[in-house]
Amino acid sequence: MKRRDFIQKSTAVISAPLIAPQFFQPHKTLPLQGNTSPIAVCTWNFTAANAKAGVALEAGKTALKAAIEGVAVEENNPKNTTVGYGGAPDREGHVTLDACVMNHQGNCGAVLAVEQVKNVAALAYDVMEHTPHVMLAGEGALQFAKERGYTTEELLTPESKKRWKEWLKNAKYQPIINIENHDTIGMLCRDKNGNIEGVCTTSGLAYKMRGRIGDSPIIGSGLFVDNNVGGAVATGMGEEVVKTVGSFLIVEFMRQGHTPQEACELAVQRVLEKQKGKPNFQVAYLALNKKGEVGAYSIHGGFTYMHYQQQKNTGHKANAAYSL
Repeated sequence: MKRRDFIQKSTAVISAPLIAPQFFQPHKTLPLQGNTSPIAVCTWNFTAANAKAGVALEAGKTALKAAIEGVAVEENNPKNTTVGYGGAPDREGHVTLDACVMNHQGNCGAVLAVEQVKNVAALAYDVMEHTPHVMLAGEGALQFAKERGYTTEELLTPESKKRWKEWLKNAKYQPIINIENHDTIGMLCRDKNGNIEGVCTTSGLAYKMRGRIGDSPIIGSGLFVDNNVGGAVATGMGEEVVKTVGSFLIVEFMRQGHTPQEACELAVQRVLEKQKGKPNFQVAYLALNKKGEVGAYSIHGGFTYMHYQQQKNTGHKANAAYSL
């Protein structure tokens, strides 16, 4: 199929809205004329994290600083099994974390397979600001964290260890693939100067092979920002996001004139066109453009996101190619 024909057909795919709990509201873009208020959006219903970022933006912090503060709420949350402290380990029992950041100037930083440090979004920022590199991995990233004064600690909590031990009883060395459950936290912020910047942080796929890296710390896959256009973040099965460089693709669609919603739908369709039948994995995208418009879309129903603007922090349920 020619690319032009694919885009024309993909834009015609419209899924019916899903039935949402009262907490989730249909997303309505706020009036754009004269509206330059700060915005924070994040994947899933991480209410406190998004509110933290929103308050930081209102206080005048940059979009990236606000996003890092916001995601740290979940990185520090031992009850969150997919981000930071308390994240599910790999199949050998090691908790390894990945993160990346990108600012409005196009600069970026990332850390991969980091152990013993929970605030890896901040560490990715330090890679961007204090090294000549974009990515640091494993032992090198840990050494850099120690040099920067980060506290090191065991990230495997008793609860996570218990769940891992249970998994080991019947494990066939296959990781757990979430379709409906919470996953990576990706956050995009627009500050008072109108700049868009973003963060993506995760503990990765539960019980993954040791050394596995998904999309989250890969610039252009888990996160991409172009301040002239907007930004996008991804969540779900990282291997599938990497194959289509999903976040970069969404920003390019927006550059071509598509709304964030259209761009997210086109990016999901790009994943689906490579599948035979209904996939058994989830991929979901969230995007924000310079106008303040937000878009979100996923393969399977159940994907949610938070939106902070004008001191209101609201949850929303995204449309999907396949309803639950």
